[in-house]
Amino acid sequence: MHRYAEALLAHLAADGSAPPAPPGFRDVPGYWLPPAVEALVAILSGDDPLDPLSKAAGREQQHTALFLCLALAVSGQGSRIHASWLGTAFGELSLDRPVTHGQRSLWLAAARGAYGPAGKIFVLRKLDALAVPEHADPQQWLQALLPDEPSVVVPPSLIDFPEMAEIPELARPTQAAGRLARLRGRCAEITSARQGEHDSPAPLDNSAGSPATTWAEDEPLAVLRSLVGLSGPAGPMASINSYLLDDLSPGADPHLAAIALHVAGPILRGVAEELEADSRLEPPTTLTVPLLGHRIHLRPEGPDQESLATAEAAIVADGVVPRPRPWAAMLLIVAGVACLVGAAFAPLLAAAGVAMIGLAGWQLWQRRKFVEADARYVAAQVNELKELAEGAVWALHAYAREADTRAKQAADDAAELTRLIRRGPRAA
Repeated sequence: MHRYAEALLAHLAADGSAPPAPPGFRDVPGYWLPPAVEALVAILSGDDPLDPLSKAAGREQQHTALFLCLALAVSGQGSRIHASWLGTAFGELSLDRPVTHGQRSLWLAAARGAYGPAGKIFVLRKLDALAVPEHADPQQWLQALLPDEPSVVVPPSLIDFPEMAEIPELARPTQAAGRLARLRGRCAEITSARQGEHDSPAPLDNSAGSPATTWAEDEPLAVLRSLVGLSGPAGPMASINSYLLDDLSPGADPHLAAIALHVAGPILRGVAEELEADSRLEPPTTLTVPLLGHRIHLRPEGPDQESLATAEAAIVADGVVPRPRPWAAMLLIVAGVACLVGAAFAPLLAAAGVAMIGLAGWQLWQRRKFVEADARYVAAQVNELKELAEGAVWALHAYAREADTRAKQAADDAAELTRLIRRGPRAA
C-alpha cells in the first residue's frame, strides 16, 4: 500500500497521472487509505469513484477529503473536487488554536487557484468569520508590511536642519505622510504582483493544470506524504496571525499576500484614516528648537531676541576662560626694574633685569593672545547661532508651505490605498 502510494504521489507531482499499473494491494479493514487511493485512481481515469469513496469516508471522512483535495491539487486537477470535500477537509479555524498543516496546505492551494475562484472564496470566508481585525494590534500589522521603516523622516524644507525633523510637532505630520505613502506602495506592490502573475502564463494560479513540480512550495505534497505514512512527524504549527503576518512580509507569495491583505483591510483602513488626519495637522507658528546646544524660540518674524540673548550669554560664559591677574608677570617686571636700578652698583644685574622684563612681556603677550582667541571664538559662535536661527525661521516657513502639498498627497494615498484594499483577492 505504501509503495504504491509513494509511486502515486511521485506520478501526480510529475505529470498529474496515476502509475500505469493498477493497485495490487488488498483492502485493510478499518483503514481509510486503500479505498481513498482507489477512489482517486477512479477519478483520474474518469470512472465512477462512488463505492470506494463511500467506504473511505465511512472509515475516516476528514482524512479522505483532505487526501483527495490535496492529491487533485498537486496533480493540477483541483477542479475535479466536490464542493463538500473542501469544507470537510478544512475543518474549523480558530484564533485560539494553531492552524494545522492540512489547513495551511489547503489554504496555499486555494490561494494559488488550484480549486478555482470558489476555493479562494472558501478560504476568504473562513478567515472573515474569525473577525481577525477585532483582535489585532495595528502596529504589528504595519511592522509586517513595512519592516524597514525609517525612524525619522526629513522633509525637503528641513534638509539643512535635520535635528528639527525630530521635534514632535514637526515630525508627526511628516512621519504620518511618509508612512502612508509607503503603505500605499506596499499594497500596490502586492496587488500588482498578484494581478501581473494572474495575467501571465506562469503556473502560479495552476489554471493550466500544472502538477506540483512547478510550485514553489511543497507543503501540499509534504502533507500528502504524511497522510499516507511516508514521512515522520510534522513540524510545529503556527497561529493564524503568524501565518497572516508572514504572508504580508516582503518577498512572500503574492497570492497568499493578497488574501492576508484582504484580512488586514479593516485594520489598514483605520490606520490610513489616522495617518491622513495626522498628516493634516497644522504646522506650529512658533517653535523652540535646539541650535548649537541652545534653546532658541522661533517666531514668524524671526528668532526671539530674549532667547538669543540668553544663548549669547551662555556662549560667552562657556567660551571665555576665566584667567587670574598676571601676578607672575608683574613680579617679574618689578624684579627687572629693581635689577636695572641695582645695575648702577653691579653692572651684571642689568642683563638679569632685561631678561626678567622680557619674560614678563612675553607672558603678557601670550595672555593677550588667549584673550583675543576667546573673543574670536565667542564672536564666531554668536554669529553662527544668529545665522542658524535666521535659517531655521525660513525653514519653518518652508515647512508650512509644504503642509498643503503633504496633506493633499496623503489624501490621495489614503484614497488609493482604500481602493486597492476594496479590490481584494476576488478581483483576479
